[in-house]
Amino acid sequence: MKAMDRDTYEQFRDNVRRLAVDKVAPHSAKVDATRSLPVESLKAFRDANLIGLPFPEEFGGQGGDLMAQVICIEEIARVCATSAVSLFTSWIVLDPLVRYGSKKLVEEIVYPVARAEKVAAWCLTEPKGGSDLAGVTTKAERKGDNWVLNGTKRFITNATWADWYMVLARTGEKRTFGIFAVHRDDPGVSFGAKEKKMGIRGSPTADVILDNVTIPDSRVVGDPLKGYDYMTIGLTNSRPVVAAEALGIAQGALDEAVKYTKERQQFGQPIARFQMIRGMIADMAIKVESSRAMLYRAVEMIDADPVQARAYASIAKTLCSDTAMSVTTDAVQLHGGYGYLEDYPVERMMRDAKITQIYEGTNQIQRLIIAKHVLQD
Repeated sequence: MKAMDRDTYEQFRDNVRRLAVDKVAPHSAKVDATRSLPVESLKAFRDANLIGLPFPEEFGGQGGDLMAQVICIEEIARVCATSAVSLFTSWIVLDPLVRYGSKKLVEEIVYPVARAEKVAAWCLTEPKGGSDLAGVTTKAERKGDNWVLNGTKRFITNATWADWYMVLARTGEKRTFGIFAVHRDDPGVSFGAKEKKMGIRGSPTADVILDNVTIPDSRVVGDPLKGYDYMTIGLTNSRPVVAAEALGIAQGALDEAVKYTKERQQFGQPIARFQMIRGMIADMAIKVESSRAMLYRAVEMIDADPVQARAYASIAKTLCSDTAMSVTTDAVQLHGGYGYLEDYPVERMMRDAKITQIYEGTNQIQRLIIAKHVLQD
C-alpha cells in the first residue's frame, strides 16, 4: 500500500480532523446514550471514502498504508471511540483475506466492504478463552467439498450488524486452525443477546453461534492449516490501529481538560493557573506525546522489520491504552464533580478507554510478548 510524504500525511490528518469535528463529534454523546450505531458518522465516512482506506485500489479501496490508517483512527477516536471502532473493525478483519484469500473470495467480500455496501466481523474469542487462541474449541470439519463449523464465539464486535464473519476454527491438533468466511444468512448462524457494555456503547457486541454451519471449500482463507500463522501476522498489523484508537481517546481527554481548566474559575482566577493543575496537565501531555512517538515507531518497524515488529506493536498497544486510561482518569479529576456527569465528554471517554486495555489482546498478554522479545538471545 502506498506510503505518503510527511506533508501529505499532515494534510490528510487535517482533513480527517475537520470531518471528525464537523460530522462525528456532534452525535457522539447521543450514540453513547442511546447505544445506537453511529449512522451519521458512517455516512460521513462513506462520503469521504474512508471505509475502503486500507484496501488496495485493485480491490476497490484507496490503498492507504498503515500510517494513514493510524492517523485516521486517532483523529476520529479523539471525538468518538464508537465511530472509530465502527470504521476500523472491517479493516482489521479483512487483512488476512486481502493477504491470503482467493481472488474469488476477495471479490465476494472485500470489494463490497470497501464500497461501504457490506460490513465484516472477527470471530476469535470464545466463552472459555480470549487471549489463548491456541485454546479455541470451535471446530471446522471437512465433509467432501464443504466444511461444517460448530462452536460459539463471544464478545464479537459488529455481531448482528455485520454481513460477513471471519471465523477462526480448529482444523486439527495443537495450533492447527483455519479462517473461514461465514455469512450471516448461512443456515445454522444465530446471535446471542446484545451485550450491555461500559463503553463504546454504539458498537454492537454479541455471541455468534455456529450450529452445523456448512460452507463451501471456496470460503476458506488461504491454507486451512495456517490460520494461526495468519492471525499472528494480522494482529501485528491490527494492534497499532487499536493503539491509535486509545491514543485518540487520550488526546481528546487532554483537549477537554485543557479547555475546562482554562475556563473554570476558582479563587478569582482560572484553575489552569494553579501549580498542581499545571503539573497534572504536563504529565498528561507527556504521556500522550510519548505514546504517539512509540506508536509511529511501531508503524515504521512493521514496514522495515516485520520480525521485530510484533513486539513493537505490543509495546505501542500497551503504552497507548495505559495512557488512555490514565489521561481520561485525570481529565475526570480535573473536571471535579462535573467530570462525573454525563454532560461532559470526559465521563464517556474514561469508560471508552478501558476496553482498549482489554481487547486485541489484554495488556498482560502484550507484556508477555514484549518480555519474550527482550529476553530472547
